[in-house]
Amino acid sequence: MCIRVVARVRPQQKSELNKDVIVATASSEEAAVVKIPNPKNESEMFSFQFSGVYDQTATQQVFFDQEISPSVKHLFQGFDVTIFAYGSTGTGKTHTMRGGKALADRGVIPRLLSGVYRRARKMMKDSEGATNVGISLSYYEIYNDKVFDLFEAPERRSPAGLPLRDNGGKTVVVGLTERPCESLKEFERLYDEANINRSTSATKLNAASSRSHAILRLKLSVTTGDQVRTSTASAIDLAGSEDNRRTENGKERMVESASINKSLFTLAKCVEAIARGDERIPYRESKMTRILSLGQNSGFTIMILNLAPIRSYHLDTLSSLNFANRTKKIEVREVENEPVFKGCTRAAPSLTGSRAQRQPLRPLAGTVHNASVHGVNTVAKKADKQSKAFSVYPDKARVSNAAGSTSQPTVTRKSSPLKRRSDPFASSASRPAKRPTLISTRQPAMSKQAIEDIIERKVTDILAGRALDQPSIAPQAEISEEVQRRLDMLEKKIEGKDDGREQGLAFLFMAKQHAVRGEDASALHMYTLAKDFFPSNKKLDAKIRKLQEKMEQRRLESEGRKEGETTISASKAHLPRHDDDVPMKADIGKLTPRSRRLLDTVNTRDVAQIRMLKGVGAKKAEAIVEALTVPEPGGEGPTRKLASLVELSTLRGVGNKTVESMRAGFS
Repeated sequence: MCIRVVARVRPQQKSELNKDVIVATASSEEAAVVKIPNPKNESEMFSFQFSGVYDQTATQQVFFDQEISPSVKHLFQGFDVTIFAYGSTGTGKTHTMRGGKALADRGVIPRLLSGVYRRARKMMKDSEGATNVGISLSYYEIYNDKVFDLFEAPERRSPAGLPLRDNGGKTVVVGLTERPCESLKEFERLYDEANINRSTSATKLNAASSRSHAILRLKLSVTTGDQVRTSTASAIDLAGSEDNRRTENGKERMVESASINKSLFTLAKCVEAIARGDERIPYRESKMTRILSLGQNSGFTIMILNLAPIRSYHLDTLSSLNFANRTKKIEVREVENEPVFKGCTRAAPSLTGSRAQRQPLRPLAGTVHNASVHGVNTVAKKADKQSKAFSVYPDKARVSNAAGSTSQPTVTRKSSPLKRRSDPFASSASRPAKRPTLISTRQPAMSKQAIEDIIERKVTDILAGRALDQPSIAPQAEISEEVQRRLDMLEKKIEGKDDGREQGLAFLFMAKQHAVRGEDASALHMYTLAKDFFPSNKKLDAKIRKLQEKMEQRRLESEGRKEGETTISASKAHLPRHDDDVPMKADIGKLTPRSRRLLDTVNTRDVAQIRMLKGVGAKKAEAIVEALTVPEPGGEGPTRKLASLVELSTLRGVGNKTVESMRAGFS
């Protein structure tokens, strides 16, 4: 089964206009489609089909009931569930996953936990105590490609973060806290405390922007008798991709943005590699992709695609739609987790049959040696002498005492029942000589500590002897500075302290992106930041020099054009004026056609038309539109309109010279 992709369009904000909405949705029983115009040709529409599409009017309850609620049943059936939200910054991912404090605004995660607790209580009640359900939580974030436990306070965290390990095909975070959670109230308390520790910050596009990827892992254990079935649900709130030109991030925010964009770029590379059918998927290039492991996880996977409906997000929305269109083709295996049996008592082995086990040897009973052997009468031993458990044959032959033979009775030898019986008719005198054997004496058993002490003494003696035999070690020569520098670099890489190089590479990557778009100023700024991490890189110095020369040449050309325009305007000053060339101060009482056209253009509040005016750039056009969208006192909407050029000159960022330049642009 493929990954289920669901698109959700966030509502408009108060500062956004209806005419800027460009994303359209269409849902039916046959298909759910998202439509967006081509940025290069708006008459052409792009259509993307997904498993589900929800417009701006969809509520949190409707979205959860139709898309996320069925996964609760799969979780109790033993399947793993993964839910993650994807989209650019400011599209409502955190609102979808976490939601607000009000009951109607709760997001996917609180509603998922509520459904799990409700189903767990019902299961335990129906089984009359035969089934027990245990729930535990772990919550962590990936900040600057480092894993931190959100159940721990920031001051107790290790700067290097928690390491990752592979265990049975799954990525495990070593040292992660796992908290048992018995009720929904306890979950809400733990969840609110952990969210305080999450890294968030304000940007120009979002007052509480997520600066890290957050992963909540729910572990569900269902115990029935001696069987335990364990399944997990992972809810992931990914940080959004950012354009630093729009967010206007500082140095610290820019480093966070570079880390976020790098991990999302690695995720896009993994999806493309899976779509091409490559043998190697670059999961290990980022910790986020290593944990998410799209295409490798066994279970149900749901991707929530968050979109912004307005024109300013046009390119970001199109990029997110293309990524989701590739992701929905990834196939995942839905494998049910097998139950694990508790330790039970093993059955006693049977002594009969072909698989009978051998029993340990037991000491022979003393009565065996006292029995008669082949009809020969035995003589009872003395009462104070203990019977032997085995026969002893000395090395030398026994010498009979002639003097004592008459006084002592004849003693017959006892033979062990384990040995072959001798011939009863053979004479005892003619018995062949036996092979001499050593007399075995029982030694007292040594304790384990005594054996270890003996071994330790032996080893110490051997090592001391070797140390005396070896010649004295000559002093080593001093290490050169070049070798020492390389050793220090290797130690930094091993200890994970080479974060500066990663930040420098992130700055270089962003500089290349700006250079491709033709944004020389931003590219020069990124190269300058990367210079601190690569001070002796000649290639980087050459790029910075080239960009500076290019920008200086453009500045000189711009000044030359301005001087030419000044000369032309000075020459026109001697020519007679037309009716439309009335000064701006005389325009207060009566508007000329040229001034009226300028005011009509500005009152449209269209950034594209205002940018076409002479002397007006993108930022100034946005500032004019923002000033016009401020409602008048007592009004409910943006009803302000300019009636004269004097009012236009009083706007923020607009002066008399700018108004004259804008007016002179009309022929």
